[in-house]
Amino acid sequence: MFETWLAKIEAAELVAVDTETTSLDEMLAQIVGLSFSVTPGEAAYIPLTHDYPDAPVQLPRDEVLARLKPWLENPAKAKLGQHVKYDRHVFANHGIEVQGYAHDTMLQSYVLEVHKPHGLASLAERHVGRSGINYEDLCGKGAHQIKFNQVDIVKAAEYSCEDSDQTLDVHRVLWPRLQADDKLRFIYELEMKSSETLYRIERNGVLIDAPMLATQSHELGQRILQLEAEAYEIAGQPFNLGSPKQLGEIFFDKLGMPVIKKTPSGARSTDEEVLEKLAEDYPLPAKLLEHRSLSKLKGTYTDKLAQLALPRTGRVHTHYAQAVAVTGRLSSNDPNLQNIPVRTPEGRRVREAFVAPAGSVIASADYSQIELRIMAHLSGDEALLSAFTDGLDVHRATAAEVFGVALDQVSSEQRRYAKVINFGLIYGMSSFGLARNLGIETKAAAAYIDKYFQRYPGVKNYMEQTVVFARKNQFVETVFGRRLYLPEINGGNGPRKKAAERQAINAPMQGTAADLIKLSMVKVQDVLDAEKRATKMIMQVHDELVFEVPEAEVEWVRHEIPRLMAGVADLQVPLLAEIGIGPNWEKAH
Repeated sequence: MFETWLAKIEAAELVAVDTETTSLDEMLAQIVGLSFSVTPGEAAYIPLTHDYPDAPVQLPRDEVLARLKPWLENPAKAKLGQHVKYDRHVFANHGIEVQGYAHDTMLQSYVLEVHKPHGLASLAERHVGRSGINYEDLCGKGAHQIKFNQVDIVKAAEYSCEDSDQTLDVHRVLWPRLQADDKLRFIYELEMKSSETLYRIERNGVLIDAPMLATQSHELGQRILQLEAEAYEIAGQPFNLGSPKQLGEIFFDKLGMPVIKKTPSGARSTDEEVLEKLAEDYPLPAKLLEHRSLSKLKGTYTDKLAQLALPRTGRVHTHYAQAVAVTGRLSSNDPNLQNIPVRTPEGRRVREAFVAPAGSVIASADYSQIELRIMAHLSGDEALLSAFTDGLDVHRATAAEVFGVALDQVSSEQRRYAKVINFGLIYGMSSFGLARNLGIETKAAAAYIDKYFQRYPGVKNYMEQTVVFARKNQFVETVFGRRLYLPEINGGNGPRKKAAERQAINAPMQGTAADLIKLSMVKVQDVLDAEKRATKMIMQVHDELVFEVPEAEVEWVRHEIPRLMAGVADLQVPLLAEIGIGPNWEKAH
């Protein structure tokens, strides 16, 4: 039977492959079994390591994988999967570097219908009217969930064959839709290439300095205890810093602070927003905010990062979720590298623990003011285009326009205001939001916005036209054609509709920035491979690519990476990428 199917997959134009494994952690998962589907309605399961009482004798895993390896590693043999990045890792755990993944149904769905679920069960039901066996029905859930290698082989075969067969079925529906639209096909091909590059980044991982993190954890713990003592002293009594009820009693009854807002149930709120407002005038809320911030940093990063490092590598291997954010941006988890705070000294210290091994350094390259550059391109506003084309400090140029002063007369305060206005308007900030951000009257903020739009009429026109387009089509597009759907723009209540309008303005910029960093990631990896460089890409965070660079390649990286990143697209304004180099991630900034 195995020989028959081996002949089938070797002769087929496209084969759907599905792995069943011991773990969802792709760096640790081992193969339990494999299924293949070549024609609709037909699939085969190869059980390899099911282990339960009276389990039948199975094919030896190492021999099966050795027989499959030439086919799996042949780039000319086209393969299809659902979330192929995971399967790449699983095969790599067994020494197989799969080549020839031509399609991924999860990414097809992500490009065609970003606002809908992309799991196989959902896709099969939505596109081919099929429902199948649920994983939890097979393995149970919670504390009683069993591993896949404990599942009865007959049931496992039915489940896995269904997966590969449904994947083939869904592909036959979604792929023609992508082929029919050049822009969406371009985005899909970019996602497929990004998937391969992200697999490499995840596989590389980043080296962690565990002793440094332990020291930071200890110091944070001491500071947290000190903040508790200071809070008790201000309050005049010990209390539970995490209890909204006790906080309310101390804030409003004992210390007479003003009630800022109430919860839906009518209780006096002590949420983050309230604490920040009260902290402007009272020391206790400020202590609590610092306590919360440091506790989160300690619990999420300094205590856990070293535990997440693989013992055999000493490296943290984050997981980049490609099909989550509706803008096309990546999300990072286990650990989340995107949420390490960079505005506090303690947060920046955490990044010092991301280090290079002896003989190498860390390089960090990112785009300069990328979303403002995209706004200039999309809006075609002459003044904004000129500022970037002439290489001006765009915030200083905006301040000169809004405040009516010469460029060399702009004060640091005026530049700060202009920066908030520039970025605020990109995110659809209202005059109320701007006023709050700048600490000024709403009327003054509205006057600044009016002046801004007088000086940059192209920006206002772009915003108005984009909302009109979104209402008509219920989606907006990036520069490269990625579609970002806005189902609530014509419905829903007032606030949700307004939020959709703000998203319509911002999404093309965030989405285009996401496309650009993916184009850069793919281009840079291609050049590293073509030139057989030892430099490794180890992280992608927002608009930043991070590398581990042997000292012999530092000068090449310093000059070539920014050049490659700046050259991935031809916009109306020049793209600018900047690079920093240091012994750790923080020092590379």
